[in-house]
Amino acid sequence: MVKLSDPLELPCGATLPNRIAKGAMTEGLATPDGRPTPELERLYGIWSDGGAGMLLTGNIIIDKDHLERPGNVVIDREPDAEMAARLVAWAKAGTRAGNHLWAQISHGGRQTPKLVNPAPKSSSDVALALPGGQFGQPEPLTKGEIADLVKRWAIAARACKDTGFTGVQVHGAHGYLVSQFLSPRVNLRDDEYGGSLENRARFLLEIVASVRDSVGPAFPISVKLNSADFQKGGFDFEDSLQVVQWLEAASVDLIEISGGTYEQPKLMGIEGVEEEPFQNVAPTTAAREAYFVDFAKAMQDAVSVPLMVTGGFRTRAAMEQALAIGAADVIGLGRPLCVQTDGPKQLMEGADDLPRYEDRVDLLPVWLGFLKRFQVIKAVSGFAGIYWFYQQLWLLGHEGRTDESFSVMRALRLVENRNKRIMAARRGA
Repeated sequence: MVKLSDPLELPCGATLPNRIAKGAMTEGLATPDGRPTPELERLYGIWSDGGAGMLLTGNIIIDKDHLERPGNVVIDREPDAEMAARLVAWAKAGTRAGNHLWAQISHGGRQTPKLVNPAPKSSSDVALALPGGQFGQPEPLTKGEIADLVKRWAIAARACKDTGFTGVQVHGAHGYLVSQFLSPRVNLRDDEYGGSLENRARFLLEIVASVRDSVGPAFPISVKLNSADFQKGGFDFEDSLQVVQWLEAASVDLIEISGGTYEQPKLMGIEGVEEEPFQNVAPTTAAREAYFVDFAKAMQDAVSVPLMVTGGFRTRAAMEQALAIGAADVIGLGRPLCVQTDGPKQLMEGADDLPRYEDRVDLLPVWLGFLKRFQVIKAVSGFAGIYWFYQQLWLLGHEGRTDESFSVMRALRLVENRNKRIMAARRGA
């Protein structure tokens, strides 16, 4: 029986020291111009000490005009000497306990906040169907721009390898740019990057090939992929299964299975603003806790590439069951590690579970809880709760501590104000 403490050898020959990974979570701790900071070093040093076999960074962006949020690290060109030194310091801190540190490389596409870019680029001109006006009307990328982005992914991957990161992940999930190309609901192109699944996956496969050429055969490459978008007319499980098979053939070493977009935030266990379409996947008991186990189990029956599942895991029993039934090779943990940073170590030493902090934080007071009967309000409240976790990461990075007593409303105000200050500083205001 596979244990959480067991190592995992990847197809490229690298070995993860155990089966627990710290999932990618946006940090917002970079300088206004996108350079790593001592705060990122402190945060990742703490996580390195926490026992996970592999740490995934939050979004490292390849285009400064397409941040996922203000405070992202940006690698959109060959690093200068100062940038390289900062990356080296970050990688050294994040691997100090002998674990892996992989850089998640990404592009916000149409999910770039309007505060950053009111006219972002995407696969097509399909805008996000979200209230509030937080995101602008996107413009379709030209084929020349697509080719440039493929090169930028490779440049960023090589920069990370050269500065001490031990792997990279191409972010192809959660509604960011690669995911926008994969979705038939968002990708309305009529050229070789649109239409059939083969065409919609072309951008991702070109990125993977370019990254592999830049880092060589022995360096781990991962892809984060939606099991489904959970939207009518979107990227579905059958699409995902085919793309996983193509990625396996393209020498990817680990595929992280997730799901959802900003419009349908399944990745956070939050209901979206529309009804989910049916997905033809057999249920397992492990899926009662973890969001994407069913999808990963079905994929493992069709491919041999190692899979990582992130989202919802809180008990050691469910994690061990997912490993035992072959639904996952690596267990990804996110929100619990924003507070209980040594959660992986505790689990491997016999702890039964991790706290469900998401059940303790809420934008709405108890007496207004009845409003969650309305899907839109439930989704807004759930999104607001994410700011509480942002604040915990800020405290860890700046002060090396957390504060469970922080209110969601106060965290929301602080994070939003920081975002505005970062963008003002970036613009020289």
